[in-house]
Amino acid sequence: MADVSPTLPVDAFAPLDTAQSAEQLTRPSLSYWQDAWRRLQANKRAMASLGIVMALLLFTLAGPLVWQVDPTALDPDQISIAPGADRSAMVVDEYQPWVPPAPSRATSPGSLNLAFAESPTTQSVRLVWQTPIDTNVFGYRIYRNIFPVGAERNFGLPLTETGNPFFEDRLDLKPSAYYYTVIGLNEFGEETDLFATISTTLVRAITVPEARLKGLLGTLESAATGTELELKSHPLGTDYLGRDMLSRLMYGARVSLFIGFFAPLLYVLVGVIYGSIAGFLGGSVDQLMMRFADFVVALPFLLFMILFKVVFGIGPGESGIMPMLIAMVVLLWPGTARLVRGQILQIREEAYVSASRLLGAPTGYLIFRHMVPNTLGVILVTVTFAVPSAIFTEAFLSFIGMGVAPPTPSWGAMCNEGIKTMLTHPHEIIFPAALISITVLAFNLLGDGLRDALDARMRNQD
Repeated sequence: MADVSPTLPVDAFAPLDTAQSAEQLTRPSLSYWQDAWRRLQANKRAMASLGIVMALLLFTLAGPLVWQVDPTALDPDQISIAPGADRSAMVVDEYQPWVPPAPSRATSPGSLNLAFAESPTTQSVRLVWQTPIDTNVFGYRIYRNIFPVGAERNFGLPLTETGNPFFEDRLDLKPSAYYYTVIGLNEFGEETDLFATISTTLVRAITVPEARLKGLLGTLESAATGTELELKSHPLGTDYLGRDMLSRLMYGARVSLFIGFFAPLLYVLVGVIYGSIAGFLGGSVDQLMMRFADFVVALPFLLFMILFKVVFGIGPGESGIMPMLIAMVVLLWPGTARLVRGQILQIREEAYVSASRLLGAPTGYLIFRHMVPNTLGVILVTVTFAVPSAIFTEAFLSFIGMGVAPPTPSWGAMCNEGIKTMLTHPHEIIFPAALISITVLAFNLLGDGLRDALDARMRNQD
């Protein structure tokens, strides 16, 4: 029989050219956490939120070191001052009792002649007027308004009634526009049609002793009358008591973020331990433990907050930070316990857990060495979402007067104070409310990014 085996060429058995490059990997081999960080970096919203969170921490911790202003210090000369407002003050002589001119009537008929006796300042406003000779006026009523007087004759705040044709106003004067109206009264004390209105914009006044006490004179011993001085700077303005808004926001952030971080860490830790034990043991123990968790969920948070304040002996007007923390830890852990329990029920059936059981690993070792680390992604996401919830809870409780009480600053307490003057001085509520909103939004977006980055099922979808 002829040999029909194929004849192979000589170069068929030549060695491979080692200079040829092998197929390259599309990406380097990464660990779980390295890959999660890479995917988090690809999420622009999450990274922007992380930057905002870091900026808030820097604002809270390093801010008071740079802006060393006492958040409880009062500045009576600058009450409810908006950012960028005029801070100039004119030096005036110390107040002297006013000796008004002798009363006189106008020499001709007409309207009531109203004028200022001298230049008005925040120290005092002195009015004088003359009554026409053809009218029978038995008294006068003086009004003050911060808005122009229109055809509706809304004269504003009644200051006093007097029989003299002069008046000195020293009631809570501020460097703003005022409209004064003097109305004549008949013999029955009723207002007549005889009235006059005059307007002015007050200049902030300060005496030399006051300027020296506030450190505005520098190295000078005195200053001439009429000299303009600059009061202390408040970049974000002041509140209704003249306290610096920037320093109060910094110190208020410490309270709000302390509760926002510390309370979630505590009740998430309680939920992790409780849910791990329930999920690992399973059976009737699991059912009993989760029914107790359902019972805790049904408990009213505000009621327990009030009860804890009573137990701790905290009365009206006192800060309830500790009862707030305890109420959160006692009542808010079941959500985390349910999440961790669901993860443990899946992980306990894995092969490596069964192998550890066969090798005699104790229950505590199995839970905290194998199971809890594999639920760390869920735990981190839970903490991230719990932080804004805790911050909002603190803000809400302080807003209704059950949380942090003045003079201790917190964002919620500042909103409670600012809502009283929001129509006339909106900056007092805008700044703390904006910080609460930005913080809650940043943590929510960061939580979304962490949830996507730590999801192992998405590793092969990039």
